Amino acid sequence: MPRLKRSLPALSALVAVALAAIPGLASANMGDKDVARMVSFGGACAKCELSGRKLAGAQFVGANFAQAALVGSDLRDARFLGANFSGADLSRADLSDAQMVGANFTTAVLADARLRDVEARGVNFGGANLARADLRDAAAAGSVFSKANLSNASLRGAELRAANFSKANARAADFRDAALTGANLGSGAFDHASFRDADLSAASLSGATFVNADFRGAGLTGANIAGVDLSRAKGLEQDQLDDACADGATRVPPGLIAKACHRGARVRVVSRSPAPPAPPAAPAPPAPPRFFAAVD
Repeated sequence: MPRLKRSLPALSALVAVALAAIPGLASANMGDKDVARMVSFGGACAKCELSGRKLAGAQFVGANFAQAALVGSDLRDARFLGANFSGADLSRADLSDAQMVGANFTTAVLADARLRDVEARGVNFGGANLARADLRDAAAAGSVFSKANLSNASLRGAELRAANFSKANARAADFRDAALTGANLGSGAFDHASFRDADLSAASLSGATFVNADFRGAGLTGANIAGVDLSRAKGLEQDQLDDACADGATRVPPGLIAKACHRGARVRVVSRSPAPPAPPAAPAPPAPPRFFAAVD
């Protein structure tokens, strides 16, 4: 059955109580593109077709919208409380100023979506497609972005403390002025990303790639860069590396020195050349002379 045909009865059931409780809304037509503000959705509407709908200010409380289609929908100021949108398609949707608590957006498609100023603390975006999404000034502390696609996304000025970006694809993403204190960037791809003036204090960068990433003015106090190849990163200064936690496997641009935190020693971690061959073994001592006795 087509998504549109099955979604309207389902939505009618979801909002029937809310419509009855709000004067003037009981006669609302669910087939209209405009859905009244402050309507509360609950129950299940998996795979519903709601693309292009005007749902600004709506509340999704414990609702199941898994794999629903909300392409280009207006969800400004909406509230997502314990709602499940896993696998949903919200590409090009406008979620500006939305509030999310305990929401599940795993594997959802949010490509080109607008999430500016969204409050999404502790929300799960694991495996989601957020390519080119606008998350400027978002408050997403403790949220999960592991294995998410954040390529070319803008997270400028976002609050991302203790967020999990492990194994994320954030190539060319904009993290300028972002707060990434204690964040996990482990094994992620951040090539060509900008961390200019971002706070990466106590963050873990272990196993991630940063080819041509911009670290100008970034705070790295207590950041774990052990084993990280920063040799092709841009904008790094010695005072930044003095505050970070490296090891002998860390690589930094030529002329800079990284600090091994636990041993208190500094190791120069410029490009390493192969170890020189071992010197030849010393020649064996000559054999002792042999004497012969002549007997008459």
